[in-house]
Amino acid sequence: MSTSTSTSTTSTSRSLPRPGAETAGVDPERAAPARSVASRGPARSLRLVLCLIPVLFAVGWAAANRPVVYEGFRRLVAADPGWLAAGAGFTCLTWVAASCVRQGALPDPVPPRLLLASQFAAGAANHVLPGGLGAHAVTLRFLRGQGVPLERATASIGLYSLVKSVAKTLVLVVFLAASPARRRLGELIPDGRLLVALAAGVGGALTVAGVLLAVVRPLRRPVTGLLRTAVSDARAVHARPRRVLALWGGAVAMPLVQAGALACVAASLGLGLPWEQVVLAHLAAGTAVGAVPAPGGLAVDAALVWTLVAFGSSPAPATATVIGYRVLTDWAPLLPGALVLSGLIRRNVV
Repeated sequence: MSTSTSTSTTSTSRSLPRPGAETAGVDPERAAPARSVASRGPARSLRLVLCLIPVLFAVGWAAANRPVVYEGFRRLVAADPGWLAAGAGFTCLTWVAASCVRQGALPDPVPPRLLLASQFAAGAANHVLPGGLGAHAVTLRFLRGQGVPLERATASIGLYSLVKSVAKTLVLVVFLAASPARRRLGELIPDGRLLVALAAGVGGALTVAGVLLAVVRPLRRPVTGLLRTAVSDARAVHARPRRVLALWGGAVAMPLVQAGALACVAASLGLGLPWEQVVLAHLAAGTAVGAVPAPGGLAVDAALVWTLVAFGSSPAPATATVIGYRVLTDWAPLLPGALVLSGLIRRNVV
């Protein structure tokens, strides 16, 4: 009797699991998906918020600037649709030119369609951060998502900015040499005191940067590494004819297609100025105050109105032309660009 009882007790103890056996053997397999789902929950929420931020910003900006948006669209509705369609074509070419410069500044190839989509979405980001920082931030995240190292991606942005500024200045010099309207720009040239102040500001910034590099040792290694990468990549890019054509050809074409869009808007609204003067006004205004850190190109718009007036236009048509140009090139693509940016964020492209 005792033997049978002990046997049954032994069999029962073998059939019953130990207190930690279930958690050690079965539960971890069931708990792993639960933990992954729980961890994906905050990530999805954060991604959804990032996707909605550009759209909400675009809607909020349009709501806060209702009179300006309404006036610009009202004048565009009454304008010549043929010239507006041509201006829209030039606007699309702007993103193509920007994509060419971005690819030309980078030795590594990136998907051209995704690159074009990122440059279209970068226009919406430029309304959030001034001085083109929004576009650079979107491009940096895009390049990092394509596997480009951080130093190389940052160096490509620096080369992009440098080549773009140099090419725009060269195009401006050519138009100044060829156009007799350059004499009217004398009123827009700042006086000597302002130039001295600007030179002092640039010199002070360079001095502060040099002192920081000399005093703060942790900054030396990343800065020197970035400069070394920038010089190496610039040499590698200029050793390839296709990269050189994309880099400098796109940089020269970008201000021309932007000025072409302005000339089309001016023709649609009957501004009354020759196209070469409109192009020269765009180049001069953008070069003079393009570095002013104002979001949405507000400083450039103010200088552009004054330049068109200096060339002989009335203030009202000049203002309408600049408003129409901004609506066509920035405000109309703002919501589609925000949607594209949200889609790229959702797909982890940027």
